[in-house]
Amino acid sequence: MRARAVAVIATAVLCLSLAACGSEDDKGSGISTNPKTESSSQAASADETAGTEDTKDAKDAAADASEQPADARVGDTITLSGQEDGEQLDVTMKKWLDPAKSADEFTTPGAGKRWVAVQVQLTNTGTATYSDSPSNGLQAVDTDGQRFDATFADITAGPQMTSDLKLPAGDKALGWVVLEVPEASKIATLQFTMNSGFADETGQWKIG
Repeated sequence: MRARAVAVIATAVLCLSLAACGSEDDKGSGISTNPKTESSSQAASADETAGTEDTKDAKDAAADASEQPADARVGDTITLSGQEDGEQLDVTMKKWLDPAKSADEFTTPGAGKRWVAVQVQLTNTGTATYSDSPSNGLQAVDTDGQRFDATFADITAGPQMTSDLKLPAGDKALGWVVLEVPEASKIATLQFTMNSGFADETGQWKIG
């Protein structure tokens, strides 16, 4: 009887240990579409509602809408974790440009293609210095499911995101990332993953 009781207890302890390990492995993995806080795009919508109908019903409706999970869009921030301890970024897709225009007459998109660009702001909210080439971790996805990586190009909208980022805790980095896509493609989402795309957690923003 004692041996059976010991076996049962040992099995329970093993199951608890495995469950704890599993939950730890799952933490910070997958695709995140939720903005960090009420985003600028959502805030603007709420302000418009409050301004046009200053009634209790309108306020209640705005409050209910703010509680609903919303997919991140341009202007929103998603908090992401990296591969190493202390690596964490607030990632904001600030502006979307389609098409993007070359800053010179010598570099242009390939035949049948166009440039699109997104202005990305990275804020180091972790405890470790973050080193990366951020454009390596960004992809555009069109409505057909085709995926496109960043390309090197100077555009009239502003400077590119650096390819050799060393971002101390608390600092920010801002720059444009350019992608070359087929002329007929309609971009649906943007995805960003830390550590040049090798981290477990990916942020996703809707376009349009």
